[in-house]
Amino acid sequence: MRDLASEFEAEREHLGTVAYRMLGSRAEAEDAVQETWLRYAAALGTPQARAEVRDLRGWLTTTTARLCLDVLRSARVRREAYHGEWLPEPIVGRLPDPAGAADGFAPDPAERAAHTEQVGIALLTVLERLTPEQRVAFVLHDVFAVPFAEIATVLATSPAAARQLASRARRAVTEDGPRDSADPAEHQRLVSAFREAVESGEPERLLEVLAPDVLLVGDGGGLFPTARHPVVGATKVARFAFGLMRRAAWDTQNLRMRPVLVNGTLGLQFEADYRPGLPLHGVMWFTVADGRITAAYTQLNPEKLAGVPRIAPDEHPWHVQH
Repeated sequence: MRDLASEFEAEREHLGTVAYRMLGSRAEAEDAVQETWLRYAAALGTPQARAEVRDLRGWLTTTTARLCLDVLRSARVRREAYHGEWLPEPIVGRLPDPAGAADGFAPDPAERAAHTEQVGIALLTVLERLTPEQRVAFVLHDVFAVPFAEIATVLATSPAAARQLASRARRAVTEDGPRDSADPAEHQRLVSAFREAVESGEPERLLEVLAPDVLLVGDGGGLFPTARHPVVGATKVARFAFGLMRRAAWDTQNLRMRPVLVNGTLGLQFEADYRPGLPLHGVMWFTVADGRITAAYTQLNPEKLAGVPRIAPDEHPWHVQH
């Protein structure tokens, strides 16, 4: 059993990345990986059974994918009844300090996987619009290069049908995905400008950094005020953002912000005193193109931010290291 366990542990990080790509939830991804281990130990617990598996990573990947497909199908019903928009759970990390050491909490395995496999939060957000079958086909083929013959066994369909599902998903990602063509320096400049505009309390300054057709999506899980549907257009987004601040009684003393890495891309973590006993804690990520912010996503659901440490009272609110 020791050899069986060591073989599985060597693949755990990869499987976690596969599951997180498909589910957009670290907790659900960890559950899927643990269930994969149980099935692996039960199915391949003898030397004879193990010898019949030539590609262990492939066997584990397709097993994880089957489990994720079941979760996605059941989650679809839950998410249809979800209060407002549903956004994925971000993997949040601190920026490195000038000496190269980690400035803050250490990355967990999911965060390391995010950096290794480039689990982009913008892509995860787009994948939420796909059907479970499309998402599984797209992630397995386009991200992890799994052959369509193996994908077909996961989906209980033909290789041709699996190819078609991946093609439709790819087209949806290309056509509906957020515009994001900025380099890291431009992305950082606009995130900084967004923060400064919010803290200034001047909507005109915010309009200067927003694209005319900017998209704002928020996930409050029914606990915090967010739009039940996406807000589109610079004027509407600016009005909604500052209206939200007024309802939450934000001001420059009450609002605390810091830059963070959201799945490897610069974003913002913020806190405010929403009401007694219920502090507001959120994470924002952005897409940027042509010198403007094209989309902003706000995760406020505390269940999806349980692993994100709060901003320390004595921490500098805005400190970006180059």
